[in-house]
Amino acid sequence: MSLQIIPSISAMQQLAEQVRLEGKRIALVPTMGYLHAGHASLIARARSLADVVVVSIFVNPTQFAPNEDFARYPRDLEHDKKIAEGAGADIIFNPTVEEMYPAGFSTTIDPGDVAQRFEGKFRPTHFRGVTTVVAKLFNITKPHIALFGQKDVQQAFIVKKMVRELNFDIQIEIAPVVRENDGLAMSSRNTYLSKDERERATALFKSLEHARKRILEGEKNLELLQLEMKKIIEASNPAQIDYIAFIHPDTFEELHSLETQDIIIALAVRYGATRLIDTFHIHQPALL
Repeated sequence: MSLQIIPSISAMQQLAEQVRLEGKRIALVPTMGYLHAGHASLIARARSLADVVVVSIFVNPTQFAPNEDFARYPRDLEHDKKIAEGAGADIIFNPTVEEMYPAGFSTTIDPGDVAQRFEGKFRPTHFRGVTTVVAKLFNITKPHIALFGQKDVQQAFIVKKMVRELNFDIQIEIAPVVRENDGLAMSSRNTYLSKDERERATALFKSLEHARKRILEGEKNLELLQLEMKKIIEASNPAQIDYIAFIHPDTFEELHSLETQDIIIALAVRYGATRLIDTFHIHQPALL
């Protein structure tokens, strides 16, 4: 199947239904476009799991607050076509805002209290927009499996929760963070960074690596580790640290003591006007 570009919801639904009737398996990789190697790795993984790979490219306005970067979010469909096709995509679903949110649209999904923590404290309407658009994409592309990146760790948790609680018959796969050679997590927003900001932003990975090493060496004082991470990041002169958090992977509640063998470290830091997030999921051999 050569790469198809489908902007119409009805056309996408009809094609997805035909694929299902043929007994073929559909994988969806939801994106906001401006694809990079991290997206390509998701698409390649989807290619290994399904007969037909759909990549949605839609900059979703409902997950941006009025003061955020919806208008300037990078868009380049020709660039995205090359990366998607090269990684193994069959279809790009690329609807307009008017197609996805026609006049009078008002139905949304409430993702619950977990959406008010961490990212939600700084972006209070973000996850309502995410869950609503993801549910719509599921109903439009009719996938058997959908793939998301671990970098957006709270998003991944909330999407899995939505799928479980609303009984979507879809398998969710979370793929590891893909990084630049210096450790910076790949993100479409990295293009906003100046050269100086880009160099300073490597402090995020350094702080996460520091915490991982200390935990695996036996450190249990999470408040101390948080202070050590903050010191590493502050040395890079960020505009603002929104949060550094240690999180229980099963409940997504903040941990104040090391009480589980698995722990998520998540952070959000601003360099200039650019907000970056990153995460490590640490699996300990045993707690001492």
